[in-house]
This record gives sequence, C-alpha cells and structure tokens, in this order.
Amino acid sequence: MMVAALAVTMAAGCGSSSSSSDSSKSSDSGSSSKSSSSSYKVAMVLDSSVSDGGWGASCYQAMLDAAKDKGWENAYTDNVAQSDYATVMNDYCDQGYNLIFAPGNQYQDAVKQVAADYPDIDFCILNGTAEDKNITSVLPDAKEIGYMAGALAGLMSKTNSIGFIGGMELDTTKQKLQYYTEAAQKINPSIKVQSAYAGSFDDAAKGKEIAGSMVSTYDVDVMFGDASAVDAGAREALSGMDSRYDIGQPGDLGSANDKLIICSVVTDNAALVKQCMEDVENKSYGSKTIKGDLSNGCLKAGTFSSLVSKDIQDKYLEYVDQIKAGTFAQ
Repeated sequence: MMVAALAVTMAAGCGSSSSSSDSSKSSDSGSSSKSSSSSYKVAMVLDSSVSDGGWGASCYQAMLDAAKDKGWENAYTDNVAQSDYATVMNDYCDQGYNLIFAPGNQYQDAVKQVAADYPDIDFCILNGTAEDKNITSVLPDAKEIGYMAGALAGLMSKTNSIGFIGGMELDTTKQKLQYYTEAAQKINPSIKVQSAYAGSFDDAAKGKEIAGSMVSTYDVDVMFGDASAVDAGAREALSGMDSRYDIGQPGDLGSANDKLIICSVVTDNAALVKQCMEDVENKSYGSKTIKGDLSNGCLKAGTFSSLVSKDIQDKYLEYVDQIKAGTFAQ
C-alpha cells in the first residue's frame, strides 16, 4: 500500500476552519404527534455541514428520522470548530436537551468532558469507543464496511489501482482502510491501494486535490472515502473524468442513473440513534456500545448504478452474503 504524498498528518482531532460565529444552528419538531415522548429533545453537533451531500447530511437525516419515529424535538449546529465542540454541547445541555448526538469519534474527548459536568444529560457517539453512565457509543462494523467497499472496488477496477481517503487517522477509519485493502486484493491480487489522510473532515478542496493526484499519479479508477465533506471534494474531482468511480457511505448516495457513485455501503444510523432514544426514555441509558452490522440489518448494500453490470452485481451480493456469514476471509 502506498501513501499519497499529499497526505497531511495532524496530532489533534479534526475541526472546521470556520469559527463558532460561522456555525449554523437550527431546531425542528421531530413529530407533530402528541406521544408520551414529545417532551424529549435531541441535538446534533457537527463539524461539517448538514448539506455536504455525504457524511454530515446522512447523519443529520438519521437523527431526523429517529426523532420523527420517536416524536422527539430536534436541533443541530453544524460547521463547528474543534475548539467549540464542548461549548456548543454545553449550550444544548443548559437548554435542557435530553440527548446530544456526536456523529464521529473525533468528538469523543469533548463528550467525555461535557458528560462529566452534566451527569443528567445523555450522550451518543457514532463510531465511538467511550462508555460511561451517561455515554453510549454506537459502532457500525468497520470491518464489514471495509470488506463491502473493497469487494466492489476489486470487482470494478480496470486499472488495478484503487484509492482511499480518510479524514483523520481514527481507529475506525484505519480499520476500514485495512479491510478495504484486504477485500479488494482477495478479489483481485493485482490490486494496489493508494491511501491518504486529509487532516480534516471539512476541507473539500483537499479532497479534490488528493483525488486528482491519485488519478494522475497512480491511475486510480475507484475511490472510497471516510472523510465527510472531504469525500464530496474527491467526488467533484472524479466527476470530470472518464471511467472513474466512487463508493458512497454512510447513506445511499447514488442512484441507478448515477455516473459516478456505483453503489454505497449504507449504515442505518437512524436505527442506532433510535435505540439510544429508547434507552433515554426507559432510563436504561449508558455504559454500553450498540453495534450495527449486516446480521442485524444496520448495514446493507445501496442502490447500484447502471454502470455496474448484472454479473458484477450478482457476484458482489454473493460476497456480501459471505461477509455477513463470516466466511469471506476464509
């Protein structure tokens, strides 16, 4: 595996280039129903944008869907700088929100800090590893996600060169890269994987730069990213090129007519957030990790583009079944 020269290594967690004054804040009613849970409120803190067309948008939609199902009010603040994570969380706690949703491991330190100061407020960390009496982590299976993306990349690559862009060197991102590589090379031993870290989750221009460099230098023709708005920049670079494809996550980002996103690895983050909400209501919150994978329906393959032939679709879904059964790597 080769690391692109454009990779930027940073010791600190990710953050937005915008200041807190540039962040946007909004709140909406989760449902108009008068259910017993209508007095509950959930808020999301996000370092990218809820309209980034990728990670941020998908996580925001997950919160909206869960809130609607449970009849909760909801709010969000996006484009939050790393230095302001705790401040924004504090504000929501002071406003009496019952659950703070932090959609990424990069928020974990801020969550632990604020959770200690607000023991009666509950916190949900997506891709987190922290557990405490008022902290639950929800963890989609990074191994299965990596395998699913890698298997499709291995089937679709014509140049035997595929790419991966991470935002920061988080454990879950490194695991996705590891299993993406293993799966692609199991399908096609000639595959080479180019990888880079942007040092950010919100720098779309860096994603565009890295993707362009990978294509021009290594002839990468399939890309998979774990970098939120950075992924949107990578897709922008690929969209102007012939026979270059992207695999989306965590939402179903493509369509049958899509000429760039050939399929997505879809995580049902709404189901995971909804389970956290139910634990809040049942007063059984915290000190655990809720896992999502193929076996419980929290992972699935998304919509195939017409660029993926029926033969490749069928072969890919066979591999997905093997990943679910735990026999793929045998």
